[in-house]
Amino acid sequence: MQAVPFVGHSEVDVLIIGAGPAGLMCANALANASVNVRIVDQRASRIAAGNGDGISPRTIELLQSYGLAERLLKECCQIHLAAFYNPSSTGGIELTNRTLNVTAPSARYPFEATLNQAAIQDIFLDSMTSLGVEVERSTMPTSIELSKDEDELADPTSYPVRVVLQRFDESEGAQPEEIVHAKFVLGGDGAHSWTRKQFDITMDGEQSDSIWGVMDLVPDTDFPDIRNKCLAQSNHGSLFVIPREKDLIRLYVQLEEKDVIDPVTGRVDKDRMGPDQIFKTAQKSLEPFKLNREGEFLWWTIYSVGQRVASKFSINNRVFIAGDACHTHTPKAGQGMNASINDSHNLAWKIAQVVRGWANMSLLSTYESERRKFTSELIAFDKTWSTLVCGKPLTGQNSGGVSPEQLLKTFQTDFTSGIGIHYHPSIVVNDTYQELAGGLVLGKRVPPYKFMRAADGRPFELQDLLPSDSLFKLLVFTGKFSDPLQQARVESMVADMQKPESFLNRYVTPGSSRFDIITISKGRKDEFNLLRLPALLRPHWSKVFVDDTDPTANFGGEGYSYFGVGSEGALVAVRPDGYVGAIAPLDRAEVLDAYFASFMKIPA
Repeated sequence: MQAVPFVGHSEVDVLIIGAGPAGLMCANALANASVNVRIVDQRASRIAAGNGDGISPRTIELLQSYGLAERLLKECCQIHLAAFYNPSSTGGIELTNRTLNVTAPSARYPFEATLNQAAIQDIFLDSMTSLGVEVERSTMPTSIELSKDEDELADPTSYPVRVVLQRFDESEGAQPEEIVHAKFVLGGDGAHSWTRKQFDITMDGEQSDSIWGVMDLVPDTDFPDIRNKCLAQSNHGSLFVIPREKDLIRLYVQLEEKDVIDPVTGRVDKDRMGPDQIFKTAQKSLEPFKLNREGEFLWWTIYSVGQRVASKFSINNRVFIAGDACHTHTPKAGQGMNASINDSHNLAWKIAQVVRGWANMSLLSTYESERRKFTSELIAFDKTWSTLVCGKPLTGQNSGGVSPEQLLKTFQTDFTSGIGIHYHPSIVVNDTYQELAGGLVLGKRVPPYKFMRAADGRPFELQDLLPSDSLFKLLVFTGKFSDPLQQARVESMVADMQKPESFLNRYVTPGSSRFDIITISKGRKDEFNLLRLPALLRPHWSKVFVDDTDPTANFGGEGYSYFGVGSEGALVAVRPDGYVGAIAPLDRAEVLDAYFASFMKIPA
């Protein structure tokens, strides 16, 4: 056997294996943070069709924080309504409910966006290209080793992960091997993750009993809810209709086990049922409505997915897994791609802080603790929802079936929108002084609200003042600064924050800051003078806002009330991922000192 030639050694801060949603999201986020990152994928080219297609309201907010939502919203289909159909007395199906698809009251984008995964991934790929990062295709790892030296593992400047990469060329075959020495590695390489298997990480859970066919097509139909998300529970099984970009739809069709399971292996055999048979099942489920198709099926598959969670999400805080590599579940809740993107969003800023020398290695442990909690909640919800969706509907002949009311109650939850993600107390989520800002929940994302910029009266969405730029944001709710007593409180707070031992001074590196201060005062825009504020609270004219109505008096003016902030004001520390980390009174800035000291490093 001829030896594979060797091309040499290289070093990188972060090596990402797999260019799916988790890998691309992480690569883009790290590139945005100026972290040295490489991403490899065994595929020779971008995916063209299929896979996930739903983006939740919270994920749209997240993409907006990276400047990527505008393109998504331009290309996607927006789903505002959901319809539910059940068996009728005549044997077909009939409408039982039509409701809002997203019911989370604080959703900035009160709809679900659908777009084929290839187009979604192109958004990340094009953004990465502009940042100088490209996916290295036809490239796969052949071995990975993690140092056992405790000192090396504890040193964030070391490169303890050794990965051998092999590139393949269609015409020339295997190319010379490369040995990459990385500080960190992320396996975003899917449900059959190579990375996970190299470290003997198990997937714990159970296989779903239900089997579904999925297909993308352009319909010709008289079904009135073809452009709404729809769940039809018929006597022939359940059917999901998901409207997509342009004239496309996606169908999820419940199949019978006997039609698709190989009796010898017990596994799904796609050769036993093709797209035409799946489509016939869908047609039966939609009777008395007609369903035909225009042109060919754009994509189709059959699946039976296990509800499983990895036993570990990381090895020594050096090798991580994200997305389908660490959790699998059915696509019926529309959470697969969203969970993957949010995994990487949670991890990327923490890696960036450590690589920059701004945070201790202990910060990385919160990736697993926070995302495991979410994953456990996701699996529990998925089991409940799948049981209802796959169950026999309530009819005159089946009094124990699933009722429309049961479905609707389970469907209308903040969980599916992503708005309900709530991280528990940890070194990056404090658990005190929640009463000072009841609407800014510790461990949850900052809700949207519009404030007026003091300098020019221009309305700004608060979330847009919290971009994913690796910086912590300090929201200073000063109260009514024109009140002499409150002004004295604010000036005393500023004096405390300017002391040498204050977090604002302890963690400042010459030429850069780890914090962005945003001041929000009470008062009228036509009377407020931002130059009266202490200089610390107006680092730039664009960073000062007033809780007042917009120039047309159509919105705004109730931000303090909305966020539950009283006249005494409050200090709110927002993490780089947009989640509330800590709250403190104006006269207790040392609370934030202790919060940041628990994970931040003092510059050398």
